[in-house]
Amino acid sequence: MLNIALPPHPTTLPEWLAHAERLHPVTIDMGLERVQRVAQRMGLALTCPVITVAGTNGKGSTCAMLEAVYTQSGYRTGVYTSPHLVHFEERCRIAGEPVATDDLLPAFAEVEEARKGQGGEDEISLSYFEFTTLAILRTLSRAGLDVAILEVGLGGRLDAVNIIDTDCAVITCIALDHMALLGNDREAIGYEKAGIMRTGRPVVVSDPVPPQSVLDRALEIGADLWRIGKDFHFAGDQQQWGWAMHPSHGGRRYAGLAYPALRGANQLVNASGVLGAVEALRSKLPVTAQAVRNGLALVELPGRFQIVPGTPTLVLDVAHNPHSVAALTENLDAMGYYPTTHAVFGAMADKDLGAMLERIAPLIDRWHLTDLPLPRASTAAALAETLKVHPATAKSTVAGCHTSPMEALHAAVSHADPADRIVVFGSFFTVGGVLQDGVPRLSAKHLPS
Repeated sequence: MLNIALPPHPTTLPEWLAHAERLHPVTIDMGLERVQRVAQRMGLALTCPVITVAGTNGKGSTCAMLEAVYTQSGYRTGVYTSPHLVHFEERCRIAGEPVATDDLLPAFAEVEEARKGQGGEDEISLSYFEFTTLAILRTLSRAGLDVAILEVGLGGRLDAVNIIDTDCAVITCIALDHMALLGNDREAIGYEKAGIMRTGRPVVVSDPVPPQSVLDRALEIGADLWRIGKDFHFAGDQQQWGWAMHPSHGGRRYAGLAYPALRGANQLVNASGVLGAVEALRSKLPVTAQAVRNGLALVELPGRFQIVPGTPTLVLDVAHNPHSVAALTENLDAMGYYPTTHAVFGAMADKDLGAMLERIAPLIDRWHLTDLPLPRASTAAALAETLKVHPATAKSTVAGCHTSPMEALHAAVSHADPADRIVVFGSFFTVGGVLQDGVPRLSAKHLPS
């Protein structure tokens, strides 16, 4: 009888990630049954208060602001967000820092053992996202946290993150994205996002005009609904802003707040939802007014209307659907006059490129298009064909097609004058591609080698 040596467990993070990519026949497989079974085998649970954040846009900013406020209050925070920009470890932050690789490896091994099963248990196939989510949740469960902040990957109801019962759900802006998986309109998409609600638990809705399906679901299951514009509201001028709860919720107020360190007009809406969640959980996680002020003033999140010092001006934004591109357009417009605006643009093929271009193209003079390193991305050549026939791009030119975001950025810098502006957007992979070696420090006509 032949002795066939079975391959050992992976021993490095890249090996584990490659292994997770090979396990399941499809990249995205909505449903909780398989991931719940593996979690049960692992005995997976979070014993600290949990905040779960769903929505189309604003999730990452909301998680970062919650993390900053609770950190300033002295709590030990754990955050799970996805996708990452450069390094996988960015998806899990503990006490404000990306998780150490060595802390993740035992969790990956535990997921693999539970997935394979023992004593006659069936082997369970997991997608990359499900496998890595379980590993990160296990890592968070062992980190001695005071609060866990979990960002939903896609949708909500059938997302792997939803195996954890939340103490407070936050639903940010809902817009049209991932329609092939979530539904063709805001009502259908809202229903999927509302799946993170739990009976008797607060749900903070920071979308100013939420789909009726979200409100109906909250009523149906008996969630404690907190709505922006009804249960809490904000107002601001050019110098400062304020926030207040309705008297029925206690009437707490914050006046004279500095604007959040995250740039963009949409961040006040996100910050308002954050304060709603903070108040909803006050009995479990008391927070001081000074912690709120400091947290919002110090929060950092790369790639969200991030303006990099130097010349020409460089703007990094992960906007990748019509709603987020509209917000980016508004923010770019508010920056004032630039002789020429260059775009470094790469996007997924399944996005509504026409609607994205309709919003931002009037601000762009020269397009530097890039391939992205994954199969579902549009090629730069295909993007160029779309731009050539779209009426909104009539006054702009395609300057070139490139094999990588960094190559496209080099090209944009070589064409730019010091007074110009370069905006990198379209996907996490586009922005991540120019951050591979850290934040670029531009000087007109050249990039650091």
